[in-house]
Amino acid sequence: MTAAIKTALPATMTAVEIAEAGGPEVLRPSTRPVPAPGHGQVLIRVAFAGVNRPDALQRAGSYAPPPGASDLPGLEVSGEIAALGPGVTGWRVGDPVCALTPGGGYAGYVVTPAAHCLPVPAGMGLKEAACLPETFFTVWSNVFMRGGLEAGEVFLVHGGSSGIGTTAIQLARHFGARVFTTAGSEAKCAACLALGAERAIDYRAEDFVEVLRAEAGGADLILDMVGGDYLPRNVRALKDDGRLVQIAFLRGPKVELNFAQVMVRRLTLTGSTLRPQSDLAKARIAEALLEHVWPVLATGRIAPVMDSTFALTEAAAAHARMESSAHIGKIVLAVA
Repeated sequence: MTAAIKTALPATMTAVEIAEAGGPEVLRPSTRPVPAPGHGQVLIRVAFAGVNRPDALQRAGSYAPPPGASDLPGLEVSGEIAALGPGVTGWRVGDPVCALTPGGGYAGYVVTPAAHCLPVPAGMGLKEAACLPETFFTVWSNVFMRGGLEAGEVFLVHGGSSGIGTTAIQLARHFGARVFTTAGSEAKCAACLALGAERAIDYRAEDFVEVLRAEAGGADLILDMVGGDYLPRNVRALKDDGRLVQIAFLRGPKVELNFAQVMVRRLTLTGSTLRPQSDLAKARIAEALLEHVWPVLATGRIAPVMDSTFALTEAAAAHARMESSAHIGKIVLAVA
């Protein structure tokens, strides 16, 4: 079936839009037309939408949607396929999926490339599946595809209790790495240890550079979303020939760094953001996840860590919780 299917679809839907750049209070319920899938796209009837840091950055006015994407926030959803655009094969109306979206997830319906959809893993509910795309695409592409993490290597992920952190700990441990992480409280460190981290470093009380050097001789690979003054400290924490992968800058992107150390110690500094990448690049990440990670999710050996669920119309409260950094794991919006 390749023709667009639009039967039994409403004309409008409830969505949460960004009224203006600002804090969580600028997120407001609205009514929007149900979008129609274009060539190679599917329309998803959204059950749950994941809440992520890029959503907050977009809300604050510092992370614009790519050209052609919805202005609504929301980069990952779960639900069922409601319509197929022209040229789509391999999916049927009614299939349960989770999907990476270019935007628009905070709504009753969203369109996204069919190649960015993945089946809901066996035994997993839609609420949990909504937590997979953004974090698993990000971690797999940066830790394994870009960072080249191998079994036996020492891996450090900052922010281990975040959605990215809890995913990175589990995947790195499953594929044989020694996992170190930083977190901001005793409870968060305990959660990281329970997920398989060998050492959870409370960054308020310990220096992660000293811990890594003393206990593992440094890190082979670091995944960082903090930036700022962490950048030179990450360089010091790396082993010779180590790699640093940067995916965000919670403390800012600018810092003074002695690049002589990069040269002398043969370090690799790289990074990426997911949303601006091409549809083809994201499709290749989806293919890799389906091959290497989805079978593991089906066994239950790894799973998303859930923090809390809010109604779609309570998106502002969900953002406030995320930005408080009190959460452990993923926050989702119940849409359907």
